[in-house]
Amino acid sequence: MSHDYRPGDVLLLECQFTETTVTGVTRYHVSVRWPWLEVDPQAENFRWNGQRALPTPAAREWEIFRTEPAETALKPGDTCLVGIPATVVHVQAVHRFDPPLVTGMLPRPASYLEVLQQGETHDPSLEDQGYTIDPAGGEPIRIELVFRPYAFLELGDEVADRDGRAWRFDAAWDWHPFDGEQSGTPAWPLKLITRQGEPTPKEAEEVAQATAVGSHLDELERWSALTHARPAAYQQ
Repeated sequence: MSHDYRPGDVLLLECQFTETTVTGVTRYHVSVRWPWLEVDPQAENFRWNGQRALPTPAAREWEIFRTEPAETALKPGDTCLVGIPATVVHVQAVHRFDPPLVTGMLPRPASYLEVLQQGETHDPSLEDQGYTIDPAGGEPIRIELVFRPYAFLELGDEVADRDGRAWRFDAAWDWHPFDGEQSGTPAWPLKLITRQGEPTPKEAEEVAQATAVGSHLDELERWSALTHARPAAYQQ
């Protein structure tokens, strides 16, 4: 698919394991030469040394890149492999940069996906909870879209539900009713009212058909079965 990801997407990540060298070992991290990115010679105030530190189990940090053999079996000077085993994540946020972000590494990212691991729900009170990846960067990460809740809608769509309530769709779990009430969820079937202006008959028919059977709860339960999580708005 294209790099037009959005919050709520469930993704499968993989990166082929590539040979590299261990440059340092501590109790909490193993540093390796990063085989994919280059130093950005024009980056001011950023001096990347070409290495990356990966956590050991003692660090209790989530990291999608792993080594083979495992980090705990490595010592400085060892040759190992680094990559991403098949990992399911869900997108919490999408960040875009224009111009691309200066990080000290090349290529410079034009966007980041902030993702959470299976079993983890976004907690607004936590800082740096998500893990960021560059979906179009130098690291050859294969990204497969496993499930997109409300894939038949586009961000900013306005719909009317079965009960006559009008809603704006900002993300799968981010709906805004126009009646001022903050309770409830849209009752299917849905009628597409606007999509950057008046929708085409084909667009309206696609939404009507997609919501003729099922419910908001069905979308939520399918998403939760894949992510092992619940959206923050649904936490009790």
